[in-house]
Amino acid sequence: MYRLIAITFLLFAPLAMAKPSEDQRFTELAEKIWQYAMHAAPLSVGYYGLNPVPNKMPDLSEANLKVMYQDRVQQLAQLDQIELKDLSEQNQINHEILKHRLQNEVDKYRFKAYQIPLTAEGGFHTSLGFIPRFTSLKSKQDISHYLDRLSAFPEYFATQIGHMKAGLASGNSQPKVVLQGFETSIDGFIVDSPEKSMFFTPVEQVTFLTEQQKAEVTAQAKAVIKEKVIPSFQKFRDFMTEQYIPNARDTIGVKETPDGSAYYQNRAEHYTTTDMSAQQIHEVGLAEVKRIRSEMAKIIEQLEFEGSFAEFLTFLRTDPQFYPKTADDLLKEASYIAKKMDAQLPKFFKFLPRTPYGVQPVPAHIAPKYTTGRYVGPSKATDPGYYWVNTYALNRRPLYELEALTLHEAVPGHHLQISLSREMENTPFYRSSYYISAFGEGWGLYSEWLGLEAGFYQDPYSNFGRLTYEMWRATRLVVDTGMHVMGWSRAQAVDFMKQNSALSEHNINTEVDRYISWPGQALSYKIGELTIKRLRQKTEQALGNDFDIREFHYQVLKNGSVPLSLLEQQIEQYIASAVRTTKAH
Repeated sequence: MYRLIAITFLLFAPLAMAKPSEDQRFTELAEKIWQYAMHAAPLSVGYYGLNPVPNKMPDLSEANLKVMYQDRVQQLAQLDQIELKDLSEQNQINHEILKHRLQNEVDKYRFKAYQIPLTAEGGFHTSLGFIPRFTSLKSKQDISHYLDRLSAFPEYFATQIGHMKAGLASGNSQPKVVLQGFETSIDGFIVDSPEKSMFFTPVEQVTFLTEQQKAEVTAQAKAVIKEKVIPSFQKFRDFMTEQYIPNARDTIGVKETPDGSAYYQNRAEHYTTTDMSAQQIHEVGLAEVKRIRSEMAKIIEQLEFEGSFAEFLTFLRTDPQFYPKTADDLLKEASYIAKKMDAQLPKFFKFLPRTPYGVQPVPAHIAPKYTTGRYVGPSKATDPGYYWVNTYALNRRPLYELEALTLHEAVPGHHLQISLSREMENTPFYRSSYYISAFGEGWGLYSEWLGLEAGFYQDPYSNFGRLTYEMWRATRLVVDTGMHVMGWSRAQAVDFMKQNSALSEHNINTEVDRYISWPGQALSYKIGELTIKRLRQKTEQALGNDFDIREFHYQVLKNGSVPLSLLEQQIEQYIASAVRTTKAH
């Protein structure tokens, strides 16, 4: 018996002592990095639809931020020690995504982005408004953890305000001009009774308690909301109106902040996933504006409009025929367009997502300073995604833009792309849940253009609306780089967009404030779209009659949201393989 055991040990000893493969090393490291990220950002856990971290709020103290920065620098160094050539193709992509995520966290700390936890649209406080949506109370422990989390609001707000005060002192703040009326994004959280608070909703929906238990829990929740939650938002409102906004910087370009020029280049590289300079991006934008203007001129000529380009834009902005009369009118039209596109999807895509989507108005408490529309993904597996349509100020929501907006935000744009990414099988969550702006927004803008092939934009005004949306993204390249690097004023940016697009003045002002307060993000759309279009053209030329639009879209989307350089590499490989197959036949 002993001899058999000894022989068995000798047979399997080499396997037990074998050096783990590079794929194993990477997978183990990646899991540790991801678990660290989830522990550091407990609110994101709920957003991702994972099991929530009990009663946790993020620890954003200066001391802990420094520790996390040092840990992440070390994690990046460990990733760099992995031999990429020894990884499987999918793990090479996983490595790229994980590194992109980590590098962004390191860079944001290095440039003190935590001192500005808000944009013109909202901030950390509006993000807290998603907590009730991601909260499902199924046990007494769940309730206890939820109330503990709400009880931690005062400390969390105090930490954020402390960072913002430090930013004010060093000149690292949002510009004053983009914060006018910002308090409206806080007002919706300040209610006169706890029952009216959105944070009361999860408790209100609890059904498993006895009547006495429900009464006790309800009383506890009301007390926490009254004593902890509402006062936290009120103190933040007071801070914003009495200290932050009056003392915010008067300049608009991020280059005017400490190390601002380097920060802008860093953000440009992050959001476009390229190494293009601000000047190069600016020039691409000017060239695109010129091209799109010529296409717009052809439509004006087709309509036999008697007047200048500027007069045509005024006509579009002011004629009541182009605007919905009620919020329901706008939502119903958006829903109808979305449903029409649903029927076209099989012609263009081999695989469609299982996740459904709905159409909803942008929540009222953020609508006044919010963008025209947005896609919001599911909070858990049993939820749909939502295409949000802004129904605030209906006289500034032209119907001629609605086809382009719907195709971008719903299908075949964000809902389709993001859902397919999340539904990828045998893919780590840190990758399937990740959103690279250049890819995702590039795909959204490409989806608007794809509507031409799907039979949309039959009305010349709607086609002009499509071009207006494309012009909107082209002008972004010009005004974003212009304001942050080249000394443009806000008025210059507004005028440039007014002169070149039919966007309403309200939308233009809202968008320009968004670009000022969110440096570099607006660059991702056009750069991504131009890359996808160029790759499609290259594929069509290489494959000729063998080009299959469904296969091309599959190749673009099959690996989820990836950096543009990686997308180019994947399409190059697909072209080479397809050409070899064609020649073999």
